[in-house]
Amino acid sequence: MTAATLTVLENGKPLTYTYADLMAYHGHGFPGGVAHGFKVLERSLPLMANGAIPERREISFRTSFGGPGGRDALEMVTRCLTENRLSIEPDLAQTERGDTMARYVWLVSYRGTTVSVRIREGIVRDEFIALGKKANRTDDENARLEYLKSEMAERILSLPATEVYETF
Repeated sequence: MTAATLTVLENGKPLTYTYADLMAYHGHGFPGGVAHGFKVLERSLPLMANGAIPERREISFRTSFGGPGGRDALEMVTRCLTENRLSIEPDLAQTERGDTMARYVWLVSYRGTTVSVRIREGIVRDEFIALGKKANRTDDENARLEYLKSEMAERILSLPATEVYETF
């Protein structure tokens, strides 16, 4: 799906992860969320530590995105959930951007540097958000939602991180 990798340090020793690694940790429920977590890291890590590889256990996150796929991606790479360096804050949502884009906001911090990224327009589809929120979906709607999750993951992973997330 993607040849991109994420590299962080653990006590000065490199650890490298692929999207497939993150999916193996997460399972199969939310591939789009895992892809978002992957791209957030791919976009923000090079902007911290003056381009050096950061120590994984010193990276922290504030976000309005609470999806389990994104959470699991961040946890596997940085151990942020286990070590209480992930804060889900609904008030960070940029509601002026509309329901589809509002929650895809991330503040990634490392050693006093914070990188703020948000989803670019056109990455998340309105249909995906509407179906995800819908109660009592039919079997056909559930199948469509599963398709949209996979399609979003494939689409996101095919793009450079700079085309998925912008800094602000």
